[in-house]
Amino acid sequence: MLSQSIPDFTAQTPAYVGKAVWRTGRFSWPVRMEDRPLVMGIVNVTPDSFSDGGQHMTTELAIRHGELLIAEGADMLDVGGESTRPGAPEVSVETELARVLPVIRALAAAGHCVSIDSRRPDVMREAIVAGASIVNDVMALTAPGAVAVCAESDVGVVLMHMQGQPRTMQAAPVYGNVVAEVSEFLRLRALVCVTEGMSRERIALDPGFGFGKTLEHNLELTQQLHRLLALGYPVLAGWSRKGTLGRLTGRTLAVERVHASVAAALVCVQRGARIVRVHDVAATVDALKVWRAMSL
Repeated sequence: MLSQSIPDFTAQTPAYVGKAVWRTGRFSWPVRMEDRPLVMGIVNVTPDSFSDGGQHMTTELAIRHGELLIAEGADMLDVGGESTRPGAPEVSVETELARVLPVIRALAAAGHCVSIDSRRPDVMREAIVAGASIVNDVMALTAPGAVAVCAESDVGVVLMHMQGQPRTMQAAPVYGNVVAEVSEFLRLRALVCVTEGMSRERIALDPGFGFGKTLEHNLELTQQLHRLLALGYPVLAGWSRKGTLGRLTGRTLAVERVHASVAAALVCVQRGARIVRVHDVAATVDALKVWRAMSL
């Protein structure tokens, strides 16, 4: 049962027992608890993403937005060409590639750490050739050939948990024990990657807030984030503008959830997350600076 008491967010953050760095291609990121949390800025090159679909649809607009996020303090940029919101239709591999490759090439050539947000091995492969340093997969590299594509390169990977498929994942998510099931799934996916030759230092885990999970599931995963930390990998938290925050605050529009998103990011960082994936980089970076100064 999910505890109804108010979580003690002033409690000492659980010790991170994993590696000291997260290696993503030519980049090496400190991920110890005493290190500054990392911020991954979102660049959606899609017409239908739940929060900002269509705003950065052209190559020029997407590149400009990525540069803006870097200027606001993002450490890395997550470029996606297919929406994974509930009910989103699939796009072809060709369409996804046409959307993301020019953006990845330009941002990587400018010296930035770029992530490809894709579940397709063919897209991962071409994105790596274009300069991507991270593969962020909502399916945790379960597609045939996905692990091999990443293992034969030097990219970092983000393995995310999702129950079901994007189009139907929020229909009726059910778990016996959400924390145990998500933790075990991610443990096994990381083990597959290591078995296939990937260094543990290249792996990060994402519990997948909002991906096949109810409000109660999302809150329980946040409150017990230490269970994921115990697996020994840095944890990425992606609460930004999610529907659960709308339910908690009454904010119907995703763009109205900036304050709630920042609060959720801070809670996850305090509970041990080393990377936060966000739309609102400037607000998140400012909040993390204040939190860090007051917490040291």
